Amino acid sequence: MTPLPPLLEGFFTERLARQRDASPHTIAAYRDSFRLLLAFLHQQTGRPPSKLGLEDLHAAQITAFLTHLEQDRGNSIRTRNARLTAIHSFFHYTALKAPEHAELITRVLAIPEKRFDTTLISYLTEPEIEALLAAPDRDTWTGRRDHTLLLLAIQTGLRASELASLRLQDLQLEDGAWVRCRGKGRKERCTPLSRPTRNALQQWLLERSGQPTSPLFPNRSGQHLTRGAIWRLVVKHAAAASEHCPSLVSKNITRHTFASHRCDAHAARAHPDRHRDDRAVARARRPRHHQQVRPRRHGTQTTRARPHRPPEHQARTLPATRPPACVPREPLTLRTMLSQRPPPSSPDYLSGPAAT
Repeated sequence: MTPLPPLLEGFFTERLARQRDASPHTIAAYRDSFRLLLAFLHQQTGRPPSKLGLEDLHAAQITAFLTHLEQDRGNSIRTRNARLTAIHSFFHYTALKAPEHAELITRVLAIPEKRFDTTLISYLTEPEIEALLAAPDRDTWTGRRDHTLLLLAIQTGLRASELASLRLQDLQLEDGAWVRCRGKGRKERCTPLSRPTRNALQQWLLERSGQPTSPLFPNRSGQHLTRGAIWRLVVKHAAAASEHCPSLVSKNITRHTFASHRCDAHAARAHPDRHRDDRAVARARRPRHHQQVRPRRHGTQTTRARPHRPPEHQARTLPATRPPACVPREPLTLRTMLSQRPPPSSPDYLSGPAAT
C-alpha cells in the first residue's frame, strides 16, 4: 500500500473530525473534492486509487484537475476555488506527516486561487416586496407556508440554511417576539420579530401542529426543507410576482437578496406608526450596556469603554467674570536672584573669615 491512503484516512478522521471538529457539511464537501480528484487521476494514470502515491498528486496534475472542473464539468470559479481549498488543507496536513515530499507539497500549496467577478446583489423596494409576498397562493397549504417563509426571510434576513433548520421550539411569539437560530460559524442568535411577521407565524402555527422539535417549514413528507428547495420557491414566486411588478424582471433575486439589506426598514419608512412598537421591542431586547457605554477612540487605539454622564452633567456653566490673566514672569537670571535675596536679619552676618 502506498502512503496516500493512510494520509487521506488520517486527514478525514484525525485532522478534520478530531482536531478541527469540522462540521459535517465541511467534511462532506472535502470528501466530494477528493472523490472527484481520485476519479480524475484514475482516468489519467490508469491506476486505481489504492495504487496511487503522493507523487502522483504533483502540481501539474492538480492544475489539470482544476482545468477539468471548469471546462469539462462546467463548474464556476467559486467551486473551483473551493476544491482547491480542500486540496490545500490536505497538503498542509501532509507537510507534517511526509516531510520527504516537501518540495512537491510546496509546489502544490503555491497554486493560487483564481479571481472572479462579484455580482451586485439587488435590493427590493416596498412595492416589489408586496408583490413578492402576494405571489404565493394562500388558498393552498404550500402557498401559506411559502408566504410565511418569505415574510420571515424578508424581515429577519436569515440565511437559507438557517431558515431550513428552524424548528417550532425556536419561536417565541409572546411579548417581545423573537426567533432563535444557529447559523454560519456556529453562532446562535435571537432576532426580534415585527408585528406582521408575528401575526403570520401565529396563524401558521395554528395550522402547523407538531412536536417542539418538528421543522417549522416542512416539505410534503414532513421533513426539513433543503436550501435548494428554498432557492427554487424563491425563484418561482419571483417569476410570478414579476407579472404584476415589471421592475422585478431586471433584478437577480436570490436568497441573498433578503439578507443584503434590511427590508423591514423600507416598511418602517412607509408605515412609521405601524412599526413604532416593533422598533421599541428591538430596543428593549438590546443589551443594557449598549445604551450606556460607548468606546472612545484615540488615534488608532481603542481605549476602555467609559460610561456616559447624564445629559444634565454634560453642559457646563461659564462664570460671570473671568479671573485676570497671569502676568508672565521675567527670565530668571543671577541679577534677579541677587535682587530678590532678603536682607540679613542677624548682626553676626558680617562675622566670619570673609569679614576679617
